[in-house]
Amino acid sequence: MPGLSVNANLSARYDNPQDKEGTLLSNNRSNATTATPGRSLIATAAAFATLAALAFVLLHPAAGDAAQAKGPIVSTATTSLGRILVGPRGHTLYLFEKDRNGKSACAGKCATFWPPLIAAGKPVAAAGTRASLLGTTRRADGRMQVTYNHHPLYTFVKDTKKGQTNGEGVDAFGAEWYAVSPAGAKVEKHESTSTTTPAPGNGY
Repeated sequence: MPGLSVNANLSARYDNPQDKEGTLLSNNRSNATTATPGRSLIATAAAFATLAALAFVLLHPAAGDAAQAKGPIVSTATTSLGRILVGPRGHTLYLFEKDRNGKSACAGKCATFWPPLIAAGKPVAAAGTRASLLGTTRRADGRMQVTYNHHPLYTFVKDTKKGQTNGEGVDAFGAEWYAVSPAGAKVEKHESTSTTTPAPGNGY
């Protein structure tokens, strides 16, 4: 009968393993073709995001790194000694005549009275100072100390306010201490100055 023949042909077609495999392969190709554009767009977007992130890192270094790279600011101030170097807090900076070849000879108890100007990064020369004279030297404890014209720089514990020069001319720990001029030379106190000379024992 005609009806039976059609059913038999349909049954034979779908019972044939080769026909089933062909149908599955065809469906998979169709699905792959449909999915490919979406995957391509995702991959492209991811690539752009990666490039954008890389560009940001290169053009905008981390704030912490920038802060770490900046060292103490050395500037000048007018005092009773004239124009001299001062540190970040405005306190007088001194040189120690016992220092040799840019190396500090002040450590231990000496450094408690004459704290070295420590540099966590490259020191900065403010207006009135010479950037070419600024540098650093490694101390015995491994820390970096700011130098000016090869003189390691120090503050003095008796200078509690800006403009004070109580350490000027003090003979302590084996040599004398002097304020530093913008030219990088020691500043010697003249008799006409009104700066108070520290009482005996100060600086020891």
